[in-house]
Amino acid sequence: MIDYIIVGSGLAGISFSEIALLNGKSIVVFNNDSQNSSKIAGGLYNPVILKRFSEVWQAKEQLELMTVFYSNLNNKINHKFDFKIPILRKFFSIEEQNNWFAASDKKALAPFLSTSLCFDKYDGIESPFGYGEVLQTGYVDTASLVSKYQDYLASVNLLKLESFDYDALIIKEDSISYKEIEAKHIVFAEGFGLHANPFFNELPLDGTKGELFIIKAPDLKLDVIVNTSVFILPLGNDFFKVGATYNWKDKTDLPTEEGRVELIDRIKEIISYEFEIIEHNAGVRPTVRDRRPLVGTHSNYKNIHVLNGLGTRGVMLGPAMAKALFENIEYNILLDKEIDIKRFTNKRKK
Repeated sequence: MIDYIIVGSGLAGISFSEIALLNGKSIVVFNNDSQNSSKIAGGLYNPVILKRFSEVWQAKEQLELMTVFYSNLNNKINHKFDFKIPILRKFFSIEEQNNWFAASDKKALAPFLSTSLCFDKYDGIESPFGYGEVLQTGYVDTASLVSKYQDYLASVNLLKLESFDYDALIIKEDSISYKEIEAKHIVFAEGFGLHANPFFNELPLDGTKGELFIIKAPDLKLDVIVNTSVFILPLGNDFFKVGATYNWKDKTDLPTEEGRVELIDRIKEIISYEFEIIEHNAGVRPTVRDRRPLVGTHSNYKNIHVLNGLGTRGVMLGPAMAKALFENIEYNILLDKEIDIKRFTNKRKK
């Protein structure tokens, strides 16, 4: 008997898989590549909500854990995923500058907001009011992470590239059985695919479609991430990742002409240089209306668990939420009420 069946190998599934393995647990991972939001994600980690200069929920704790988590993964797989790079928030007025300074005086935000405005000149970008630099930022190459981690799992015979058949799951008193596999627990980390899951499809996973470009702009010399109405992330060799759009109605992962036009317009608002669109990608982020993840155990089955709803900040949330779920299962450490799915399931019971 193994300890865990894990369904899904995006950011949530990878995070739980790795934390289980680090704690000496045996696992098998199912993945059918039906969800691509982790692969095409921007991958930025940023402890500040830059639209209104406010703190990301539990940013300090998440950053500390993810730094160690991705460093260990870099060493384990011998591939670099985590890139430290400043994020500059472009200011559009004196008022925004003042709001930045007001935010930097707050205790929770002070470690993350530089109090020295940046007036560096980047050819092709007009910035008369300068930039504010966010500290402790960077990005994770999520496409590479997903691919390399799946390769690792396959190399040690822990990956099954197939769809999970919910009807074949047999629930017992202290374990579960799936075809030839006996396990103590199963964790569903399926992203937007949760809607097909009969155990958790009543959870309010909304889903927000995002579209991104990879562009080539040989004249744009940028060594930082610039954040305005979109982000521009330098990938090297004149390539940049640009995104993202937000669509709450379309739940497909197909790029759209509407998204293409929106991104082109926003890029042209920021840079004056010519650019070539190399890739146009789209995916549905697993989002929740209260902007908190979905973590916990099924109300009727103590061996069936969920890790989902990481939304737009999956690279930061993934390791922390996986650790919380693992410790809840193994050591009965209570989940934070803000992430526990009981906040929804208890309401339904009343």
